[in-house]
Amino acid sequence: MKDRLKLLSILVVGVMSMASASIVIRFAQGQGAPSLVIAAYRLGTASLVLSVPALFQQAWQDYVTLSRHEFGMLVLSSILLGLHFSAWITSLAYSSVATSVVLVTTTPLWIGLAAPVLLDERISPLAWIGMLGAIAGGSLMAVSDLSQGQGNSAALGGLLSLLAAIAMAGYLIIGRGVRSRIRLISYLWFVYSGAAAFLFALAVGSRHPLTGYPLSTTGLMVFLGLVPQLVGHTAANYAVRQLPAAIVSIATLGEPVSATILAAIFLKEQPQHLQLVGGVIVLCGILIATLPTKQTAHVPRRRPKANSRRA
Repeated sequence: MKDRLKLLSILVVGVMSMASASIVIRFAQGQGAPSLVIAAYRLGTASLVLSVPALFQQAWQDYVTLSRHEFGMLVLSSILLGLHFSAWITSLAYSSVATSVVLVTTTPLWIGLAAPVLLDERISPLAWIGMLGAIAGGSLMAVSDLSQGQGNSAALGGLLSLLAAIAMAGYLIIGRGVRSRIRLISYLWFVYSGAAAFLFALAVGSRHPLTGYPLSTTGLMVFLGLVPQLVGHTAANYAVRQLPAAIVSIATLGEPVSATILAAIFLKEQPQHLQLVGGVIVLCGILIATLPTKQTAHVPRRRPKANSRRA
């Protein structure tokens, strides 16, 4: 019982740490920091801190064991991670925190849609219901933002959030095989460093200054790498490996809920009724689509018999 409570506490710390990201990003954007620079600092800080254990463990010994294909997948994973953060952080400059965070949480749905093709898995009927429900809820949130007069800005923010969710889905699917081949620190150090390099290159290409920001702004960007990225993701990943899937699925949805509450407190961003209804529908849809049960778990496709020929 004590171990369960400890794991739950760790999971709550992870979820709350990740939920704080959207608020801190808004503050940094309000102080003039470009979204690409914020994303680059977040991943750059995380990769710099991870350099210590990675070098101590001689992470490069893991990389040389990978085939060219696996190494290429590792590089692609880091690029997709960079695209995820650049798209999502930029979306916060155009849409409400509630809409942005709820839509970026749809990553499991995109993984589910890709499952038949990339993971050779069937999607259960209940999962389809959850996906359709999430789409309906997302549409309600978009209508709510449009009704508040945000127009094209809200549409762009929502689109960027969805693109961020798709990029994260690709990152998780592509990196799935490589993660099992090398140690966790080696994997994280490479993808964080690769994503940071990609984001810094984008920022320079977009002619954004990388230095010269006020100390408070730089502190906010470094905070994103230390707390939401390292503390949040590390705590959540540790807890989810030890807790039942049902608890994990429910707890994961705590991030958009917590972010919306924090936005109401610190940003005075009160969600509209239609936005709340849409957000609840999206989160319920994600829960239905991803919560595994004996009746609703994704069913793998039947493999051909040993004596049959593949087409």
